[in-house]
Amino acid sequence: MRIGTIDIDRPVILAPMEDVTDRAFRQLCKRHGADIVYTEFISAEALRRGAEKSIRKLTVADHERPVAVQIFGSTVESMVEAAAIAETYEPDYLDINFGCPVKKVAGRGAGAALLQEPEKLSAIASAVARAVSIPVTAKTRIGWDHDSINIIEIVRRLEDSGMQAVAVHGRTRSDMYKGKADWSRIAEAKAACSIPVIANGDVWNADDAAAMFAATGADGIMIGRGSIGNPFIFAQSVSLVRQGVRLPDPSYRERIAAATEHMRLSVEYKGEKYGIVEMRRHYSTYLKGLPGVSKVRNLLVRELDPAVIVELLAGFEAHCEALEREGRLKESGGEFLNDHSPKLTLNY
Repeated sequence: MRIGTIDIDRPVILAPMEDVTDRAFRQLCKRHGADIVYTEFISAEALRRGAEKSIRKLTVADHERPVAVQIFGSTVESMVEAAAIAETYEPDYLDINFGCPVKKVAGRGAGAALLQEPEKLSAIASAVARAVSIPVTAKTRIGWDHDSINIIEIVRRLEDSGMQAVAVHGRTRSDMYKGKADWSRIAEAKAACSIPVIANGDVWNADDAAAMFAATGADGIMIGRGSIGNPFIFAQSVSLVRQGVRLPDPSYRERIAAATEHMRLSVEYKGEKYGIVEMRRHYSTYLKGLPGVSKVRNLLVRELDPAVIVELLAGFEAHCEALEREGRLKESGGEFLNDHSPKLTLNY
């Protein structure tokens, strides 16, 4: 798949997700094999106003590359101005969000709402492509609802507007994140245009990644929710797709180590106050299924001292190790083999 100077065979990409794909999580996913990472989506209007939180989202580091910045907005003027601002932060390419279904975006005429206004969508895409010197791509959905699926028209418009690639989520806006993504519609989009198509929706493991490539014929795939608490999905998917080699599931040690590193990076980039608080949503996914997880999670989400959080996670790992010595844990993912929850003692 080629976008500008980027040329990667069947890339596996981290999707943009609000409050998830910040610098810490992007770095972690990159370390675990993501070929390309995206920022959180950023409001064009907020960039025009110089909103500090939105400006902060533009910061990318060399070790994240290739990295794309994604912006959203409802007018040509705001998107052109935001694109120019974003370009100064030197992402490898710029992406336009034409797919976000949430009310605070689509309800204001941006994101997936523009699927109802193809002419306006084209105007925004064309203007942004002309306004910057870096490659521009777009991310969208298959339609507003199941009575107005127009993905073939949309990808052709995006190609004509100068987009160098398009990512297609196989749901409509009305689906939100429910039901099952329609990969057949992504295959239709791929057949309808000559620019690279990136498939998105319902990749939860490496087998899904391989199946999505086969079903859609896409040039790349994009993983969103399936990566939360599971950055290992990238290396697993890349290995299976490109080498045909199936990597083992991460052990409980690897999962706890990833949670610990994620917290440290979050604190490094956001400071203790925000880094600790914003990390709280991630513990349950990193530790899901491990014995005694509810007790340690309840402690983790109340703790404000990063040193104590490290101690809690280390103590939880020791707890799992003790069960492993007793033969009560599976070797790969660390699932508990007994129907009765073990007693977890954490003296902190």
